[in-house]
Amino acid sequence: MSGSASPPGLVPTVVRLKLSLLRNGLRQSGGRRAAYVASAVVTLLFAALQLLGLIALRGHDHAVSLVVLLAAVLGLGWAVMPLFFPSGDETLDPTRLVMLPLRPRPLVRALLAASLVGIGPLFTLLMLVGSVVSVAHGAAAWAVGVLAVALGLLVCVALARAVAAANIRLLTSRKGRDLAVLSGLVIAIGAQVVNFGAQRLGTSGLGQLDPAADVLRWLPPASAIGAVDSVSEGAYGVAAAQLAVSAGAVALLVRAWTRSLTRLMISPDGSTLQAAEPAARERRSSGLGRLLPGGRTGTVMERGLRYIWRDPKTKAAWVTSLAIGLIVPVLNALQGTGSIYFACFAAGMLGIQMYNQFGQDTSAFWMVAMTISSRRDAYVELRARALALLLITLPYATLVTVLTTAMLGDWSKLPEALGLSLALLGAMLATGAWTSARFPYSIPQEGYKNVAPGQAGLAWIAIFGGMVSAALLCAPVIAVTIWLHVTEGGDSWTWLLLPGGAVYGAAITLLGLRLAAPRTATRLPEILTAVSKG
Repeated sequence: MSGSASPPGLVPTVVRLKLSLLRNGLRQSGGRRAAYVASAVVTLLFAALQLLGLIALRGHDHAVSLVVLLAAVLGLGWAVMPLFFPSGDETLDPTRLVMLPLRPRPLVRALLAASLVGIGPLFTLLMLVGSVVSVAHGAAAWAVGVLAVALGLLVCVALARAVAAANIRLLTSRKGRDLAVLSGLVIAIGAQVVNFGAQRLGTSGLGQLDPAADVLRWLPPASAIGAVDSVSEGAYGVAAAQLAVSAGAVALLVRAWTRSLTRLMISPDGSTLQAAEPAARERRSSGLGRLLPGGRTGTVMERGLRYIWRDPKTKAAWVTSLAIGLIVPVLNALQGTGSIYFACFAAGMLGIQMYNQFGQDTSAFWMVAMTISSRRDAYVELRARALALLLITLPYATLVTVLTTAMLGDWSKLPEALGLSLALLGAMLATGAWTSARFPYSIPQEGYKNVAPGQAGLAWIAIFGGMVSAALLCAPVIAVTIWLHVTEGGDSWTWLLLPGGAVYGAAITLLGLRLAAPRTATRLPEILTAVSKG
């Protein structure tokens, strides 16, 4: 009928779908709504401050180098975002639309439009606008700046979509969820790199960015911003080439995205069968058990190591501790403000993994509890868990200490630094065993929280109380270190701190396990109740 309403287009439908997903997600809980609003306010406030800072750079000799580097960092961020935050946008998964009669090209246009909705695109838009304002001079440059902002934004969102579509099978599998836990590592390393770079720029000036900017201004999306500067300088041919690079990047990314989308829409999903085959091969060929001690000790050690490798929450905690334990001493050494004693940070971060040992078992702890009938069984259980941690923490703490020493060139202090690290590691294993029995708490398997509701106080007491206690337990070794340094001729005996710290750490670990075993054996029902709340 001629009077009937025409069906709505696909683009507004998908955009409304994106808004509906966002609105329904915020309705799930008040906490999620508050977190979203708070994050949005902080992000927009940060973007506004950055925009003002970029505008203030207008006329600076090296402003173009900074904004070109900023555009390149934005593009890199959009490229890695789908890999580490695959659940951040429900519309990133096109396989949810496979049952609908949609053609790839209209779907690509609709999804690209939906990608422009959200806090991330708004933040990117403000950064690109500020970059153009800081380098645009003249009417032609302002006209090109409008095109540059559009091209830069399209490159970013198309890059994110192409990466997500090419890796969607991985991102929706268990391996993809494991990959997401590395976001903590990326954030930790990125924050430290930014801090290090900011300090270097504060002392050396923006001029040292020029060599990198000369290269990046020919790579999208930075090439779009570089075109604005080229027009301001009167190099219209160079500007046209740089705009062509960004436009070509958009075309190539959309084409790659379309091909991946077509393949996803018409190919069967065999990810489950493919994921099952490596797991079966792993079960058949695993030789881990043959390398560990026999009896209960080897079994518990193997179970603990498999938790570290397979459980997403446990893996996230380990990856973060390993990264921060290395980043803090190494970057401080690079900045020239480090100390050999910063190497103890690695032992401290890894020792935290001994805390709440039973929480990672969750409700399955009942199987462990059924095998503990005496204090001896509890002691062997705790000892095996500590040994599993030592397989990783002991060589890693040693490596970080040696690396920090090499970067500082202070080899005479290596024995005392390593001795202090071993003593601290032993003290944290001891206090971790005791707090695991006295203050257990549940770790939810779903969501981002690492503590079940109502148990946050237990977690704070266990972790921070244990860390303070571990520091106090290390007081004798610290006192001996200070005494040797203030005593005349004592520096020649500091090498004794290495064997002394190792022996002290081993002794304090055994003492802590001995004290924690009786409490563990008598509190099995309470521990099971506490770790089953998640």
